[in-house]
Amino acid sequence: MSSYLQPEPTAPESAAPEPRWRQWLASEAACSARELIVLCVTAALLLFYGLVPLRIGHATISAPKIGLVGADEPRYAQIASEMLEEHSEICHTLHARVIPHSLRVADLKASMKCAEAGMITPILYGHPWLEKPALYYWRTMSFYKEFGKSDWTARLSSATGAFALVFLIFLHMRRFRPGGHLDAALITASSVAIIAFARGASTDMQLAAPFCIGMLGWYAWYETGKKFWLFDLYFFGGIATLAKGPVAIFLSLSIIVLFVGLRREWQVLRRMIWLPGIALFLLISLPWFIAVQLRNPTFYKFFLFEQNLQRFATDRYQHHQTPFYYLIVLLLALMPWTVLALRALWDSIDIARAEWRVRHKPARYLGHSRAGDAFPEFLVLWAIFPVIFFSFSGSKLPGYILPAIPPITILTGDYLARIRRNGLPKWLLIAHGATCGILTFVLLLCPQYMVYQQIVPPPGTLFSAFAIATACGAGIVLLTQRLGLKWIRPLTLAPIFILLFFLMHQNGWLLDQNYSARPMARQIAAAAPEVKLLETYHIRRDTDYGLCFYRNQPLRHYLQEESATEKQSVITGIPNEEHILVIRTQDEGALTRLLPRRTYKQMFVNGWQELAVYRVAAAVVAAPAVHVENHKGSPAAKRRALRR
Repeated sequence: MSSYLQPEPTAPESAAPEPRWRQWLASEAACSARELIVLCVTAALLLFYGLVPLRIGHATISAPKIGLVGADEPRYAQIASEMLEEHSEICHTLHARVIPHSLRVADLKASMKCAEAGMITPILYGHPWLEKPALYYWRTMSFYKEFGKSDWTARLSSATGAFALVFLIFLHMRRFRPGGHLDAALITASSVAIIAFARGASTDMQLAAPFCIGMLGWYAWYETGKKFWLFDLYFFGGIATLAKGPVAIFLSLSIIVLFVGLRREWQVLRRMIWLPGIALFLLISLPWFIAVQLRNPTFYKFFLFEQNLQRFATDRYQHHQTPFYYLIVLLLALMPWTVLALRALWDSIDIARAEWRVRHKPARYLGHSRAGDAFPEFLVLWAIFPVIFFSFSGSKLPGYILPAIPPITILTGDYLARIRRNGLPKWLLIAHGATCGILTFVLLLCPQYMVYQQIVPPPGTLFSAFAIATACGAGIVLLTQRLGLKWIRPLTLAPIFILLFFLMHQNGWLLDQNYSARPMARQIAAAAPEVKLLETYHIRRDTDYGLCFYRNQPLRHYLQEESATEKQSVITGIPNEEHILVIRTQDEGALTRLLPRRTYKQMFVNGWQELAVYRVAAAVVAAPAVHVENHKGSPAAKRRALRR
């Protein structure tokens, strides 16, 4: 009874309403805005820092300190440059622009000719170069026209393609798999393969980005049945075909057929045959292939059989590797997320196997037409098929399996979202920290190796790198345990940003000196600006092509070289004109044999690449003997006789 005599609790005083800005910060819209800002800023730093020049006042924030490297980068950049030159020259001759001056028939015809000028046949050193379709060249031409011809503008096509891929992964995952969308996008952007190929003037990212976007669109259609998403497959599939040819069609169809075959949903293949989509695909990809064939009758034979079938079946282009080559490439390409990515892949394989077993017991469907979530199964097939397929290729390059990286990084982001409440197993977290430490250790020693060319650096440098790498790995493990799994992404990204600054800003000049022809081309231009002709003798292909790009001239060799079979229109022979000669330091003894009765002088030695640069004087051509008749008369008559 006493309980009834106690006074009733008084209601608390009404709290003051929170300000609107606090309410907005706690809203879903504010969360989405924050995620979008984090995505754009982080992806831009990962993909564009050290690539695009950026200055604020007198402070240099980002500078392109690394010139074009390898043989492909300067070659593709030069092709885009020559195509743009032809386009500009023809348009100038026609006094026309792509947008017509008026609607008169003459102006419309002139604009059409201007639009197709330099856009059909890729040109290298004035001759057709038909190894790859034209997508990369078109995009690079547009960047050249907007920002000028340079090595960093030649790389913008890949960087912008990678950024679009990361952004659309974020949007797709937020729409269909919310929770891991930001992790999936930023794990993709921070993987070694994506960072590296986003900074390359090559066709690999031109294929991988639209191919992956199209595959995500196909699965969105499979899950929702809405034709809007099927549009992505045909549109981006057409763009991917313009990047590298029929390999895009083959990969996408193989993965889709394998997926629907394992699920025994063959009617999906019939439903995905959408006439507007097929028309769109053909409209995007077919006109260029027809036009280039009409102008170059050998195109299909050379491109389809030699550049695709023979490249796959043989080692004609000397890119032979072991059968397990792509397993090693995959482990390195996924760094620093390799351990988590492999765990996520294995977890998704388990899910796919469980789904496969359930599909054989229809009673457990409980009325559903599908056996649960098919997304992990689709991503697993998408990730594994390119790796297995290209492992049988006679020619192997790392970029071939680039389309297999995004599905694994997406699985990794989704995996982290699913286990966020329970946390990572301790052994897995320690393994991830160790992987980040190893990556840090190796990259910190890269400049030391480039300077001294020693596999084992001095003990002091080795200890410093080991200490920093250990602190990095241990910090990721301890802070993740303390703060929670949601912090594993920012904690892993932090050393990546530091390493990017260390390599691109602090030591970019070392990479430039060791692997690019840009410093040597600049030094030659400063020492002998009036000498335009440059010849080479048995130097590396990458330096050869690089010098030609930076000096805007064709390949010129003293002698015919065996490797010249892969090169277009090589000009061979020792010219009589004054010229620059680039030769390996070990071959300098051959100069007396190569240049008898010629005067030459060493300009400088590039010790980084073991090359010597000479200035060779013009050949002295003996004047022919002149028979002078004994003319009687004035001196003018004698001079006329001499002129004869």
